[in-house]
Amino acid sequence: MDTNRRDFIKRAALITGAAGTGVFTGSCTASTPKNNAPLNLSFQEGIAPGANLNEKLDFMEKLGITGFEPGGRGLAGRVNEIRQALNGRNIKLSAICAGFSGWLIAEEEEHRKECMESSKEILAAAGELGSVGMILVPGFNGQQPSLAMPQAREILLEELKELGDFAVAHNTTLILEPLNRREAWFLRLLADAAAICRDTDNAGITCLGDFWHMTWEETSDYGAFMSAGKYLKHVHIASRKRRKMPGEDGDADNYTDGFRALKELNYPYYVSFECGTEGNREETVPAAVALLRTQWEQA
Repeated sequence: MDTNRRDFIKRAALITGAAGTGVFTGSCTASTPKNNAPLNLSFQEGIAPGANLNEKLDFMEKLGITGFEPGGRGLAGRVNEIRQALNGRNIKLSAICAGFSGWLIAEEEEHRKECMESSKEILAAAGELGSVGMILVPGFNGQQPSLAMPQAREILLEELKELGDFAVAHNTTLILEPLNRREAWFLRLLADAAAICRDTDNAGITCLGDFWHMTWEETSDYGAFMSAGKYLKHVHIASRKRRKMPGEDGDADNYTDGFRALKELNYPYYVSFECGTEGNREETVPAAVALLRTQWEQA
């Protein structure tokens, strides 16, 4: 056996043996590059302690929170207040939380029109403030009578095309939110929300994933976010049993599977707190932020 053949056999044996033990340190070892996507945290207005908006924003800045999610009701009258409060801060508007009236899958046309008009008012204000978009639920369980499928979906698509065009004209989006079955019958899965976005085929129509609702409806946080893909523009988070601060439900509050999907999607938007607390906000809020940052690094 010549020298070259003997050397080849030795190298092959070493590689085969290393593969069997799961250890191989040769020069051809491949490694998965670490995803350094940032975790952009946002608070709804009731999350941070403080007697007024500026005190709340001061608290948020100290924690490094970069997003603010106000409610949509009365937003048009608050544009100057919010703009002035954010001036000079490293905090931007994330999404606008609902605030509309009526619902888009109502049987009565007047309720659908009410929702369209109130949503447009909020979308215009959202655009003025540079928000990612306005969150909308097509219909809650208690909003009856509602259209049945498939008519509800067909009418919704037409309404969303109009709202999407309006949103684009105002440099923002409308964000569809799936809820759990105790709150809504029509839209409960992120894959369904993404399918509606696809079928609407409008840049102004997007969707969000809420870890709280996903706990009850989705089989996988990772799969849910990946199914939303390019349509995902916002994320809500809360503890997974009682909708409190992340961490207040102990080991149940694990978000790493979903965070891994967000990293793989290079998700550039916000993860926003939508929750209560049973403790002192001065303590529970910073603890929740620390937990999420740790899990993001682990994802």
